[in-house]
Amino acid sequence: MLPSSTNNVHPPDDTLLHEVALTLFPNIGPQLTRQLMSYGGSAKNVLHLPPGKLRKIPGIGPATEAILTGADRTKALKQAEDSIRKAEKEGVQLLFYTSKHFPARLKQLPDAPTLLYYQGTADLNQAKTLAIVGTRQATDYGREQTERIVSGVASHRPLIVSGLAYGIDIAAHRAALQEGLETVGVMATGLDVLYPHAHRKTAEKMLTQGGLLTEFAFGTPPDKYNFPSRNRIIAGLCDGTVVVEAARKGGALITADLAQGYDRDVLAVPGPLGSPASEGCHELIKANRAALYSEPQDIEQLLNWDLALHLTGKPKSPAVYDALDFSPEEFQLVTVLQAASGREEHLDNLAWKAQLPIHTTASLLLGLEFRSLVKALPGKRFVLV
Repeated sequence: MLPSSTNNVHPPDDTLLHEVALTLFPNIGPQLTRQLMSYGGSAKNVLHLPPGKLRKIPGIGPATEAILTGADRTKALKQAEDSIRKAEKEGVQLLFYTSKHFPARLKQLPDAPTLLYYQGTADLNQAKTLAIVGTRQATDYGREQTERIVSGVASHRPLIVSGLAYGIDIAAHRAALQEGLETVGVMATGLDVLYPHAHRKTAEKMLTQGGLLTEFAFGTPPDKYNFPSRNRIIAGLCDGTVVVEAARKGGALITADLAQGYDRDVLAVPGPLGSPASEGCHELIKANRAALYSEPQDIEQLLNWDLALHLTGKPKSPAVYDALDFSPEEFQLVTVLQAASGREEHLDNLAWKAQLPIHTTASLLLGLEFRSLVKALPGKRFVLV
């Protein structure tokens, strides 16, 4: 966490207080938190359920019941109050997974975090997001390719996401800043524990041209088990992940596997034959776990960015659709997508906004896709062509 000019601290919001507290209990992870929320309706309700009702919730045994109703509850509420006051003082946003500002791409994931600590200016729900990851022992070749990738996609103004680590990560952040792009660093520590400290100046710049993001509470040190957890946020926050350099084992390959598991696109940059820094990338490509990256157009085509506005920045004239050309249900979907003004919509949101069943919505979208009116994107998202 870096200095902020925010000094006015107000009493904690009651709803946020209980939401933050719910994430601070020992041995209660994101999935169980969602289970509790689905039965309790709100974090405040969950933390005030009597033992008898708690025991009726699937997955809640005597040990968990004791945690939620005993001294741990008082401790969690106190920690939550302290965290909220510290966050407000330092200009940090606390984003519970039910917040409208919580990244929509992460909400779709079964293992998504339930609370994020965010300091910065970037919109975490930007239309185009790209993760660039790689080895900490980057070569000159890797750093050069990272800069070329960022420069090559700069006209699309994507949000560049990485892990603020040595090597490829920091090269991606610095290249984005150089190109005037927003860039977010996902941390494996609390926001007040900047790691590595050598990247402090870059991190300070990112706060005004991107931001810093973590799921870990204030004061969390860089424990080695936090990094794989951090990597799932990098993978889930983005439409695609580019692995620039990676050895046969390492965090970049974990991120690539996670992205693939989330049905996100993965690309890998081939390197010089015999280079240990590129062995992981070559394995990804050979095993068809990543598409081969050779030029920025590979990213544009794989992520469907080639359907975006012309690079001149001149918007296309809005299309006019005649209701007579569609069934009533199809026209409902087209109307919802048109109201999105070029933004992608998730299948669940489309079904809800059009007031149609999920299976009906999916079938109608497929028909519209065959008519080249709708484009399907990774992660069950759709946009008008």
